[in-house]
Amino acid sequence: MPYLHRAPGPQEHPTPKDARITHSSGQSFEQLRQESLQKGILFEDADFPANSSSLFYSERPQIPFIWKRPGEIVKNPEFILGGATRTDICQGELGDCWLLAAIASLTLNEKALARVVPQDQGFGPGYAGIFHFQFWQHSEWLDVVIDDRLPTFRDRLIFLHSADHNEFWSALLEKAYAKLNGSYEALKGGNAIEAMEDFTGGVAETFETKQAPENFYEILEKALKRGSLVGCSIDIRNAAESEARTPFGLIKGHAYTVTGIDQVNCRGQEIELIRVRNPWGKVEWNGSWSDSSSEWRFVTPAEQRRLCHTALDDGEFWMAFRDFKAHFDKVEICNLTPDALEEDALHKWEVTVHQGSWVRGSTAGGCRNFLDTFWTNPQIKLSLTETDEGQEECTFLVALMQKDRRKLKRFGADVLTIGYAIYQCPSKDEHLNKDFFRYHASQARSKTFINLREVSDRFKLPPGEYILIPSTFEPHQEADFCLRIFSEKKAITQDMDGRVDIDLPEPPKPTPPGQETEEEQQFQALFEQVAGEDMEVTAEKLEYVLNAVLQKKKDIKFKKLSLISCKNIISLMDTSGNGKLEFSEFKVFWDKLKKWTNLFLQFDADKSGTMSSYELRTALRATGFQLSSHLLQLIVLRYADEELQLGFDDFLNCMVRLENASLHRLDNEHLRLPWQGCGLSN
Repeated sequence: MPYLHRAPGPQEHPTPKDARITHSSGQSFEQLRQESLQKGILFEDADFPANSSSLFYSERPQIPFIWKRPGEIVKNPEFILGGATRTDICQGELGDCWLLAAIASLTLNEKALARVVPQDQGFGPGYAGIFHFQFWQHSEWLDVVIDDRLPTFRDRLIFLHSADHNEFWSALLEKAYAKLNGSYEALKGGNAIEAMEDFTGGVAETFETKQAPENFYEILEKALKRGSLVGCSIDIRNAAESEARTPFGLIKGHAYTVTGIDQVNCRGQEIELIRVRNPWGKVEWNGSWSDSSSEWRFVTPAEQRRLCHTALDDGEFWMAFRDFKAHFDKVEICNLTPDALEEDALHKWEVTVHQGSWVRGSTAGGCRNFLDTFWTNPQIKLSLTETDEGQEECTFLVALMQKDRRKLKRFGADVLTIGYAIYQCPSKDEHLNKDFFRYHASQARSKTFINLREVSDRFKLPPGEYILIPSTFEPHQEADFCLRIFSEKKAITQDMDGRVDIDLPEPPKPTPPGQETEEEQQFQALFEQVAGEDMEVTAEKLEYVLNAVLQKKKDIKFKKLSLISCKNIISLMDTSGNGKLEFSEFKVFWDKLKKWTNLFLQFDADKSGTMSSYELRTALRATGFQLSSHLLQLIVLRYADEELQLGFDDFLNCMVRLENASLHRLDNEHLRLPWQGCGLSN
């Protein structure tokens, strides 16, 4: 029996719990529908209004769009007519063939389709102009509500539409996906695998046809049998080749759907065939085994019917598998589970999810090429404790996804080049520092750093503890990410955020009474001169005293301490609450200042009077502060300059604020800094 369509496969894909409500009202689809019915009005979605802001963000429509509901376009609209099939997907004027290819593939898996396109809606009883669709985003399912106003021109849908003009499920699905990503324009350009994952929560696997395994035909056959979503495309070498047509009728840089695979007997030979669909709904392969090719004359009518062969220009066609490998460059498979398509066995997979961020100046360290900052990237400890059945190694799959890049296109964001590396973990339970990566090579890594939304690879490593480091290729690039780790056996993961172990010289000890240095004696004399009889100084006087003393120190370069730093110092040290600093209070602070100065000098390697924000985590750890990445990011945003450097005044101000905050800690581990609410451990 051929694997042609609606073959959900043998595995039970776990059904996620109820999708999270996303409408700004906080109401569910059913609540919004009932509210509209009770009011006797058709729903209008204020979150995605029927105007140009929902269409484009960088251009104006070249034709006058008119938003209409299906009932205003045709007399008898239907949500789904005769079942949701791949022929219901015809591309309009939007360059989202990648999305349409994924939708066409989705229709081949009834269970996955029913999740994305809930059946509790339509144009019959209970119609209120509201529909909803469900998408997987970063390890959770979201319920996206829309109204059914669609952009039209001369009573025809502008974008995705069905071959039957009375059917609207596919057009409404496209609108919901556009809302998820911010606008219709945000859907221009992409990879089918992106939408396939959003439709299933599955795991991507990419094959280059020219370097595909010998059993590639069996791999594709098994993928379709298991209900995997499969797409294919032809690479382009430059922008001029985009959507260029080859002599064989194929479109370069265009997303196609693989909809079937089978063998046919022709002149006594078994020929391997594959069926492909162009989301345009037209323009087909014209080589061997195309719709009207001579090869079909040697196939019995019964076989042709079994293969659903027609000579219509509907965008779908058969071709010999050898021609498929010769003409297409890439095949993308979205597996509903991480089971290897090369194997027959199905496994139960454990999954762990980590949500994180790369933030410029603190956790955006770039790849291993950038040793000075690579170590600052997020680090996740992975403990592999059990080997695979009958094996000496542990199988696991790592999928790293950058979040919301399509939604951020309107703000100029591009898809970043991302990847990851896996290192053997030393015995210490800590965030690995720069020196570790200087002397240790990775045990495994992603095949490449590439500008795709997700990078995923399968690995086999001996049991043990490893550190996984996700990163962008270049440092200082910001993005949120979702890291999924699938393992056949239970794997234990731990975020190493904030765990830094360093070996620094002992800070200078407080000077015992009567043993002050000449510098300290001069300092006390200056303090007494400025303070007057009450031996107390205001912030303005403290600014003068500190700058006068520190500027005499030859080993530290800085312009001057600011008045705000001195006010913060008084806030930290003033025990009497009179807004001034007594000499006894100042002596305690002076000991702290010596320690902080010594620390700053160690990280000011080039003696420029500044330290890199990437070194701040280590410097703060040396003073006893273990900061979460989130808090570290906030501090960098507050104190580092555009070159991600901190001057001495910035560093001092930061230390004083943290000391002050730790003295006023709330709820044991959480505190509110004067400039931001956050968590801190000291």
